[in-house]
Amino acid sequence: MAVHYKRVLLKLSGESLMGDKDYGISPDMLKHYADEIKAILKMGVEVAIVIGGGNIFRGLQAEASNIERVQGDYMGMLATVINGLALQSALEKNGIYTRLMTAIPIDKIAEPYIRRRAIAHLEKGRVVILSAGTGNPYFTTDSAAALRASEIGADVILKGTRVDGVYTADPEKDPLATKYDNVSFNEVIRSGLNIMDMTAFTMCRENDMPIIVFDIGKAKNLTRIIQGEQVGTLVK
Repeated sequence: MAVHYKRVLLKLSGESLMGDKDYGISPDMLKHYADEIKAILKMGVEVAIVIGGGNIFRGLQAEASNIERVQGDYMGMLATVINGLALQSALEKNGIYTRLMTAIPIDKIAEPYIRRRAIAHLEKGRVVILSAGTGNPYFTTDSAAALRASEIGADVILKGTRVDGVYTADPEKDPLATKYDNVSFNEVIRSGLNIMDMTAFTMCRENDMPIIVFDIGKAKNLTRIIQGEQVGTLVK
């Protein structure tokens, strides 16, 4: 079976792990992700994953809690490690070899992120989960996804969300909003479309890293993308 992308970086939001819950981790969503990822691994695709932590803690929440910004960002990084451990467990229960790597040293539970080691894991068919963001405050997990995708030589960033692509406006607020099938980096900036934070988005543009925004909750979407079908919105 022909594949359109050989090495991908899958960006998952922490919120997507909640399912229909208000917070936390849904076992059903973990199983869904594991099944979707296993399907593309069988196609010979190399998969790295960057996961957020918004289902547990967001750095932006820190302000309302009177927690200093840098401290709050580190708390958010630890939340991504928790999500990484949960996803690792779900994948391994599904018979998938994984490696959890962190941008901040936590050697009791994960390997430190080393670029060459991450690439070696991918080449051996292991799923690499990249947690703790970039390891630095003031940077989002979107920025981590853009950075890691460029570092490991990914063909594309697959940004799994709870919507089916990029729209001209918020479809929940504007009934006239229309979905893009394809959109350029320049058009995204000109129209002020909210895909990633500007740091992450600029990094993708400068490194010619395409982004596909798609609904991760719909079964077989990952497989369809790998096969080259039009799913979600392609930004390039």
